[in-house]
Amino acid sequence: MIEIERLSFSYPDGRRALSDISLRIEAGERVALVGPNGAGKSTLLLHLNGILRAADGTIRVAGLPLTDRTLGQIRAMVGLVFQNPDDQLFSPRVFEDVAFGPLHMGLPEDEVRARVERALAAVGMSGYADRMSYHLSLGEKKRIALATVLSMNPHVLALDEPSSGLDPRARRGLIRLLQGLDGQTLLIASHDMRLVRELCPRMVILDGGTIVADGPTEALIEDSALLEQHGLERG
Repeated sequence: MIEIERLSFSYPDGRRALSDISLRIEAGERVALVGPNGAGKSTLLLHLNGILRAADGTIRVAGLPLTDRTLGQIRAMVGLVFQNPDDQLFSPRVFEDVAFGPLHMGLPEDEVRARVERALAAVGMSGYADRMSYHLSLGEKKRIALATVLSMNPHVLALDEPSSGLDPRARRGLIRLLQGLDGQTLLIASHDMRLVRELCPRMVILDGGTIVADGPTEALIEDSALLEQHGLERG
């Protein structure tokens, strides 16, 4: 589903964020990206649907190379959920936020409404279509942000720190929600090792913009020396 080859990226200020990243993720896999702050996790996610574009390296999604010509197709396949849901929710009503993507795909009104209903049901937020997004709790906003992506029927879900800032009840609800999703390839950037252990059989550790380990979550999470070396805890 995702093939990344020798991807390197520096920000305009010269800071090197990714160095020679190569990674392959199969369709239907659930993979965690973990590492300390500044490791490159968010930067890597932002490359998957072309928000950031590297000068060096290639990205393929479902066999399509990420280019100017394929950018629209790939953005429809890769749904990115930001760490802060306020970066994703900008309309007065929940319905308008969740309908934004399908409307811009040129879908008929009936199909847009059906997609909104399905997406809200999938995140346990049926009945929230007429609510004001800015009145919601953080946990509710995170669910609605996920619904805005699910309404596009993406093949890949890329989530940046999905449990950040959530209380224990909302965090548990989010884990159950993600466990219940069917079919999508899941890529989660997170410091939450308990969430990683419950959701992702495979774990990739980044540090300093490079991949330092890639393997079964249960094996890597038991390697205390490896985790400590790269600013992580078992959780």
